[in-house]
Amino acid sequence: MQIYAYAKVNIFLKVTALRGSYHEIVSRFVLSKNLYDVISFEKKQKPSKQFELIGDFGCEIEQNSIYKAYLGLYEFTKSKKVEEFFRNHKIVVKKKIPEFAGLGGGSSNAGAFLNLTNDILKLSLSKSSLTQIGSKIGADIPFFIYGFTSANVSGIGEIVQSFDEEELDFDIITSPVKCSTKEVYEKFRENLKHSSFDILSHNKKEAEFLKTKKSKEILKSFKAENLNDLLMPALSLYPALEKYKKEGWFFSGSGSSFFRITRDKG
Repeated sequence: MQIYAYAKVNIFLKVTALRGSYHEIVSRFVLSKNLYDVISFEKKQKPSKQFELIGDFGCEIEQNSIYKAYLGLYEFTKSKKVEEFFRNHKIVVKKKIPEFAGLGGGSSNAGAFLNLTNDILKLSLSKSSLTQIGSKIGADIPFFIYGFTSANVSGIGEIVQSFDEEELDFDIITSPVKCSTKEVYEKFRENLKHSSFDILSHNKKEAEFLKTKKSKEILKSFKAENLNDLLMPALSLYPALEKYKKEGWFFSGSGSSFFRITRDKG
């Protein structure tokens, strides 16, 4: 009983509106299928009430996205099958996706966990119901629940629309800098206050154009600074990122990873 939890890259990421403390975005999410964690459910030696999660994580179990997904799933279903299954099974994660990297590792883990549990226990939850659970945990989780190779994602991550294009492979470099998503978005918001230019209105127009174009075409036609609104705030907060920023490489999410296309499949 196992599932691959793939990383993602953001081909573009435009912040288009503010919703209270949240930021509405339009972004192209694309799976990187050569970088993934493997999540498996394994029988415990003895049944126990303790939720067992084994893996090389940089946080306590209470902050882990998989644990939060488990709690959310049980709260949503009130299913004794869920509780009973994890009395008898532990979760083992073989991690390859780096954390704090803009690659969606934690969100991918949560999405994969929800999908696998739903399938194994035959809970018959729709993708819509699973995303309802996932979106309360993390903004990127709905994308990973749907499992599209490429999608335009908008709102605060809850609107996921499949985008039909060729599958791409990526080279990815993750710097040792650990970027805080919260701080990067706060810096973006701070920059808005000091600008006389209507950035959000401009971003909406750009996003409408970009979401119609194929990822390969976008990456050939634009520079990194023009595609990801979080790159400049991240560089401002974390100057050490600058040495990893190279011509032809693009910034994913709030960092700290850069990527480029390696080759087309097929």
